[in-house]
Amino acid sequence: MQAQDLLRELKRTVDELAVLNEIGKALTSSLDVGEVMHVILAKVSELLRPRNWSLLLRDPQTGELYFKTAVGAGSEMLLHLRLRKGEGIAGWVAENNKPLLVPDVHADPRFAARFDKTSRFQTKAILCVPLAFKGRVLGVIELVNGEGDSPFDQEALRILSTVAEFSAIAIENAQNFQKVQELTVLDDHTGLFNSRHLRRTLEQEIVRAIRFGHPVSLVFFDLDRFKQVNDTHGHQAGSRVLAEVGQLLLKTLRSTDVPVRYGGDEFVLMLPETSKDQAIEAANRIRTAIAENRFLAEADFGPVRITASMGVAAFPDDAQTPESLLARADEAMYLVKQGRRNGVLGATPPSLPAVRPVEKIATPSVESDALRNGCSPVGVSSEP
Repeated sequence: MQAQDLLRELKRTVDELAVLNEIGKALTSSLDVGEVMHVILAKVSELLRPRNWSLLLRDPQTGELYFKTAVGAGSEMLLHLRLRKGEGIAGWVAENNKPLLVPDVHADPRFAARFDKTSRFQTKAILCVPLAFKGRVLGVIELVNGEGDSPFDQEALRILSTVAEFSAIAIENAQNFQKVQELTVLDDHTGLFNSRHLRRTLEQEIVRAIRFGHPVSLVFFDLDRFKQVNDTHGHQAGSRVLAEVGQLLLKTLRSTDVPVRYGGDEFVLMLPETSKDQAIEAANRIRTAIAENRFLAEADFGPVRITASMGVAAFPDDAQTPESLLARADEAMYLVKQGRRNGVLGATPPSLPAVRPVEKIATPSVESDALRNGCSPVGVSSEP
């Protein structure tokens, strides 16, 4: 081997060791998948110099691949796309758990041209390796070169495969950490956040609201006569109703809203950057959706009809602290419960006389308070 070739190989080895050292640091610096992988692939890019590169993770439910990170010309247009099982070079690698070096994609029938059409990039060569942990494929790393770029070789394949082994460990650790985090803030029955998460996020949101001068609203609601479901059909049926309420909320709310199972059949919705009037409108929409929904429709005794009583309070108009905001929404909800149920009521402004104990308030007072706040409980139940 000539001295020049030996020097070139030595430099490449040093560069490779430097990359692996940086990857080792990234693995211990963060448990965020996107952050770790961006560091890793940036270092790989310095070494192998692809035109484009991407990280695709596997959806455990469908087996599809989705873009977690993509860098290069037109890559931002790919982030919303998914690959069907086995689709394209990346799909084949994920399904077979084998690396693949394709010098010319136009000569390979596995290549999916629709992604080039979306990104408006002309792919020439692809180097793709699986991210596998204990035989389970978590995703793939894909490097792409265009016409006129240097071709990938077996040495590049070896380096990327080594990097993929480290990357798979990082992804597995990050995903396990996320699962543990979710267990501490998610409710088992509904899949919604729990009251622990509400306390933390409500404090943060009010701090943010003070800083930027926007409102925050809470909707506190309780399922009407839910005990009758448990007494008539059993507690398992009641748990299934709670789960279906949770799914309904997730489908109805905005991605920025925070739905919480507060306890029992009580729920809280935190609505950031939402005024009291907007929150009342949203609460009425959700109340209607619950009242019209056919719960336990597939059960032998189904369907079951449920209604909800809702109270709304907003920061800073109705309260100045997280605790008092929650209490104001709770008070308004109980006024609806004391009346005809199945309604929405805004909290009484603090400047008005204090709310009397709910057990002493008659239905007419509830209705007058409701009208004063711009909404009215809607009674549909024939029960006393």
